Amino acid sequence: MLAYIIRRIFQSIIVLLAVGLVAFSMFRFVGDPIENLLGQERTVQDVERLREALGLNDPFPVQYAKFLGRAVTGDFGISYRQSRPVSEIIVERAPATLELAFVSGFLALTVGIGLGVFTAIRRDGWAANAIMSLSLIGVSLPTFLIGILLIYLFGVQLRWLPTFGRGDVVDLGWWTTGFLTTSGLKSLILPSITLGLFQMTLIMRLVRSEMLEVLRQDYIRFARARGLAAKSVNFRHALKNTMVPVITVTGLQLGAIIAFAIITETVFQWPGVGLLFINAVQFVDIPVMAAYLMLISVMFVMINLLVDILYVWVDPRLRIDGRHT
Repeated sequence: MLAYIIRRIFQSIIVLLAVGLVAFSMFRFVGDPIENLLGQERTVQDVERLREALGLNDPFPVQYAKFLGRAVTGDFGISYRQSRPVSEIIVERAPATLELAFVSGFLALTVGIGLGVFTAIRRDGWAANAIMSLSLIGVSLPTFLIGILLIYLFGVQLRWLPTFGRGDVVDLGWWTTGFLTTSGLKSLILPSITLGLFQMTLIMRLVRSEMLEVLRQDYIRFARARGLAAKSVNFRHALKNTMVPVITVTGLQLGAIIAFAIITETVFQWPGVGLLFINAVQFVDIPVMAAYLMLISVMFVMINLLVDILYVWVDPRLRIDGRHT
């Protein structure tokens, strides 16, 4: 078990280095930030002075090494657009994205697992068939289209919910939250549904598939033959064994919620790190773009590592497998 964890940590470090290299290489082709930083009255001397100050004249390996060295300490440089530390900007934007991701993930997990169990137990009922048919909407429609449809229905036609922004927030010093205001809670509803709908339907269909497979096992039939209550069979025995393969996919989907929040934040003009990244691309703000992609990659790698460890811990069969010892 310990050797497996050490090996996975080493692999995670390699992945992070590779992602950082690819991301940093791509930014060399998105444009020249000097064009946006200096006005029309710039001179050749001004351009050269700024390029030297930003380190853009250094060879690529030197720029990448400097970036990694600063990133390890949490220093992602200065934003070309705002002339402020990137880490400070991300800290300001992170609460909006994390709260949106938390609500979306909670909805995806609770509703997805609940509906998955319901449609498996009542698989021949009309309600289960209707839910499975409606779930195709969340799987097939793109996120931005779902967001636009929700805005049109609940924001434009019914005028029940706000269509953009975060609403009123409460400043707690190191954190700003919309959970403590009415407008903040209302503003969370549409974007959280938009962001979590795909993950919810995916989890629901996965839980249903695994649940149906488990319910056909011999030990479930034996439990029913012993006269155990249906609730005990379904939730104590079947659901417990269903969750083992679901853990991996669920963990990765929770990571995808934060990564794909960029689309939802753009549609709803949500002031999070996703919208910050879009604005950074428009202004060729390379430090912000690099910091965003590195943080997302770190998050995915950490979640993947935790899921792998949890998977081995939950399933005892993997502990005796030679590959995980």
